[in-house]
Amino acid sequence: MSRRSRPSPQDETKICASCGRTIEWRKKWERNWDEIRYCSDRCRTRKIQPIDRQLEDAILALLEKRKAGTTICPSEVARQVHGQLGKPGDDGWRELMEPTRAAARRLVASDSVDITQKGHVVDPSTAKGPIRIRRRANG
Repeated sequence: MSRRSRPSPQDETKICASCGRTIEWRKKWERNWDEIRYCSDRCRTRKIQPIDRQLEDAILALLEKRKAGTTICPSEVARQVHGQLGKPGDDGWRELMEPTRAAARRLVASDSVDITQKGHVVDPSTAKGPIRIRRRANG
C-alpha cells in the first residue's frame, strides 16, 4: 500500500500577495514555506496599499465597459487613476505603471484577467515589454 505524501514545496506554486509574481522556493524557507506570502523584503514591507486596490478596480471597470475579448493598456488605467487623484495633465501617471502591472498580475492570480502580448496569453511573472490586459474568458 502506498502512502500519499504532501507535494514537495518546490512543486507548489505560490503568488506574491504584493506584486503578483511567482514566488521561487528557497531552501531557507523549507521550515516555514506555508507562511510565505511575499517574494522579497521590498514586497513584504510595501504590502498592498489603497492605491493598489484602486488600480485593480479601475482595470476591472475599464474592461467591463469594453466588448468581450478586447484589451486595455496599463497606461489607460494609470492615466485614469492619476486623473482621479486630482492631478490630470502631468506625467505623474508614469509612476503608476509598475503598480498597474502588479495589480494586473494579482488579478491574473485571482482568475479575473489575462495578460497578453501580441494577442497571446503570457506568464505575468516573466512578461517583458508592452502588455495588454483582457477579461478572462469564461470556460
